[in-house]
Amino acid sequence: MTPSETPTSPATSRPNHRTHGWTRRLGYRLLPGDGFSYVLHLRPREWPIVAGHTLFGYLVALPTAPAAGERWGTAFVGIVLFVVCLNGGTLAINSAFDRDEGDIGYLDAPPPPPRHLFAFGLTLMLLGLGIAALILPRSFVLVYAACLVLSLLYSVPPFRWKAVAGLDLAVDAADFGTLATLAGWTLTESALPLWALIVLLSFAPLFAALYPLTQFYQYEEDRARGDRTLALALGIRRSLLLAIAMTVVAFTGFMVGLRLGPTGYGWLLAAIPFVAWMSLLLRWLARWPTMSPLEHKRGMYTALKAWVLTDLSILVAVLGPTLA
Repeated sequence: MTPSETPTSPATSRPNHRTHGWTRRLGYRLLPGDGFSYVLHLRPREWPIVAGHTLFGYLVALPTAPAAGERWGTAFVGIVLFVVCLNGGTLAINSAFDRDEGDIGYLDAPPPPPRHLFAFGLTLMLLGLGIAALILPRSFVLVYAACLVLSLLYSVPPFRWKAVAGLDLAVDAADFGTLATLAGWTLTESALPLWALIVLLSFAPLFAALYPLTQFYQYEEDRARGDRTLALALGIRRSLLLAIAMTVVAFTGFMVGLRLGPTGYGWLLAAIPFVAWMSLLLRWLARWPTMSPLEHKRGMYTALKAWVLTDLSILVAVLGPTLA
């Protein structure tokens, strides 16, 4: 790693989390002590992104599952359990062991992890699994359980795969990339045709493209903690080259899957988000030596917008005849 590859170190002093914005002040009035800190470490600002991606899996199944339109109640419960209990609990457990002081994804100036944050996160995840086992399709329960196990392996010592370059990428690509959409699909209880399998699997390399982008602005804090993240192992330049390669792989898969899908011509719509991704990544590759941690952070959030655009474009490609 060259000196120019090291972003500016984050501030060593932690901001007063109890005065960080009026919503946070209100939260601590309603849940005094460490009560609201537990809520913050679930990172509710991220919930719409995860909910949208899980809902995508449900909606993209509609052409092959006519009865799914009558299962919106089941879909709502499943998405809430997946987003709040599983994803929120996962992030709480992650915070319990990371003890970040700098900004993290969808949580600026994180409060110190409360004493029982790990137990809180694990209880929430297991509660969601229990509710799902009682009222939701068995296939959803299996996907939820697989994500739960991967989440524990990712964050909890002695495994802590998030600190092992390569394993961190594989877990997140499988978990958020493909399994989140598959969870939404299983709520329809319909079979998974080949075209849909290819599309859902292609979200794994797309998340592999996104994943290193989430680590650049935490570069110094991860290194100080001793984590061997993918971005630290590869360096920023090679991480960006990997992101570009994974984007090409992902959109090749999307186009192949959509070509086999309900419309046959819907693959053309995948070109729209592909251009957005490549424009962002190529500009990032040209500018990274002079970018600050804040600029890397803004780039990550721009990539998340490109992710949303990808979901929407594929939905229109699949549901076009239905919407017409």
